[in-house]
Amino acid sequence: MVQIEFTQVTIGEVTSPRRRSVAASLEAFLGRLVEIPAAMLVVAEIAILFAGVIWRYVLHQPLVWSDELASILFLWLAMLGAAVAFRRAEHMRMTAIVASARPAMRAYLDVVATCAALAFLLLIVWPAYDYAYEESFITTPALQIPNIWRAIALPIGVCLMGLFALLRLARTGDFRILLSAVLSVAALIAIFWLAQPWLRPLGNINLIIFFVGVAGFCVFAGVPIAFGFGLAVYGYLALTTHTPLMVLVGRMDEGMSHLILLAVPLFVFLGLLIEMTGMARAMVAFLASLLGHVRGGLHYVLLGAMYLVSGISGSKAADMAAVAPVLFPEMKQRGAKPGDLVALLAATGAQTETIPPSLVLITIGSVTGVSISALFTGGLLPGVVLAITLAALVWWRYRTEDLGHVKRAGAGEIFRTFVVALPALALPFVIRAAVVEGIATATEVSTIGIVYGCIVGLLIYRRFDWRRLGPMLVDTACLSGAILLIIGSATGMAWGLTQSGFSRALAAAMTGLPGGPASFIAVSIVAFAILGSVLEGIPAVVLFGPLLFPIARAVGVHEVHYAMIIILAMGMGLFAPPFGVGYYAACAIGRVDPAEGIRPIWGYMLALLAGLIVVAIFPWISIGFL
Repeated sequence: MVQIEFTQVTIGEVTSPRRRSVAASLEAFLGRLVEIPAAMLVVAEIAILFAGVIWRYVLHQPLVWSDELASILFLWLAMLGAAVAFRRAEHMRMTAIVASARPAMRAYLDVVATCAALAFLLLIVWPAYDYAYEESFITTPALQIPNIWRAIALPIGVCLMGLFALLRLARTGDFRILLSAVLSVAALIAIFWLAQPWLRPLGNINLIIFFVGVAGFCVFAGVPIAFGFGLAVYGYLALTTHTPLMVLVGRMDEGMSHLILLAVPLFVFLGLLIEMTGMARAMVAFLASLLGHVRGGLHYVLLGAMYLVSGISGSKAADMAAVAPVLFPEMKQRGAKPGDLVALLAATGAQTETIPPSLVLITIGSVTGVSISALFTGGLLPGVVLAITLAALVWWRYRTEDLGHVKRAGAGEIFRTFVVALPALALPFVIRAAVVEGIATATEVSTIGIVYGCIVGLLIYRRFDWRRLGPMLVDTACLSGAILLIIGSATGMAWGLTQSGFSRALAAAMTGLPGGPASFIAVSIVAFAILGSVLEGIPAVVLFGPLLFPIARAVGVHEVHYAMIIILAMGMGLFAPPFGVGYYAACAIGRVDPAEGIRPIWGYMLALLAGLIVVAIFPWISIGFL
């Protein structure tokens, strides 16, 4: 008996490393097969969009098919990028609780996170196939090809992520942990499935059970955010409604495929490019010579930079991706904590939601009839007010910063660094001019920045490392896939909220509020802060704008003033953990663990709330220049 036990242990010790080695080799091989086309897709998107600019603006012969082809390739880029992110374990997850657990429990929760993600992928793969099959009957208008060439990216991406999940589980060293994790996830799914007869009669209580309970449990258990959101909305639709699950895949597709989001990977790549060519170092050197001797100086630079570039791309994720890679490395070298940096980045994302040409402002004008030019005029000053409150907090936090090692630059050094940085400093103005002059759309403008960056890097700074291009392209696809999958899952949650009738119930409740404009505004701030945590700004505006703006007019609140209030409130919710999608996008762009930013971000959120209250109390801030 002893000999048998000894033999079994020996065999286990021999075969387990061999199994893990085979799984690791296969995973590396498949990973390379996915990374190569993902990198090529980034290059293809840059080439197609830039060619569209040249043909339309220079040759005056628009390429009618360029946007359509870019949209088709974009979904492939999103799904292959998500697969690369899964293989690299770079999907965003909340690890605050997991990190504080004992090693054995931490190992168990890590495997549970993989099992939960795999469960969602297995549940969604057949609906994804059905959705792709249905899309085969649709012909694209410009290219005249079946839309299945685009939609098939969804089931293929799901299968690739599922395969990487299985290979990761195969590399698990402790079989008992693996077995207990698999059984735990399977048991929870079975419990919810068996509880289906009791869940259906509960009505909108299921919104709390799934969108708060299930999503919150997954997030805090360390399940990647996108898959936690996906499990919540899948469970809600499958167990409490009769909605075909193929619809969920369609809503995820809609969320990930918005062409304006193509600015996200392109600005991510632009950020990596200006770092590689030395443009970032030149800009930071000049800014540091100006404000480096001031306590918290580069934090003020971050606030100003986000205000200047905001609205260029129409996407907050793209705005953050354009700024963070430039400033974060130098700020970290000066002792700034990564958690505080990502918290401030997220807060500035909320602060600049009203800066034109914001896509949310355009959407509000289109669905409510409010003048878009009035919204553009009214949006500038509220952003300044919130910037002042954030700057005040930065001053307070860094008022005792030790700058004894920092030498104040003289006038000659400032001028010299300015001359060196001038080509790099011109980049934001080149990008904004291209948008304002109509040379490029908000999606295409990043390609102009990329071409400009390549020319400046090659001819002026003469720092262009061709060997880094491949890894940069893969990193771009990986980061973009992680962000876009979260947005897709959140869009599915938004659609579930809509179908539940929650939007109509909310509007009816707010109509009968006592207290006039003040109570209506106060409740709107709370409601839209909550909605912003689960909805992107545009879906929330489309859902609730036509319902609530007539109520605002009826109680005497100016439409432009009300628009600024709800946009800023939604921005706070969008960038506030634990459910705010924008917060996890900021963490992904800054490559910071979400747990590190939890504590510092609440101070910035309070500063934003103070600024929002000032904007709400004094309507002149929003309408004084109309």
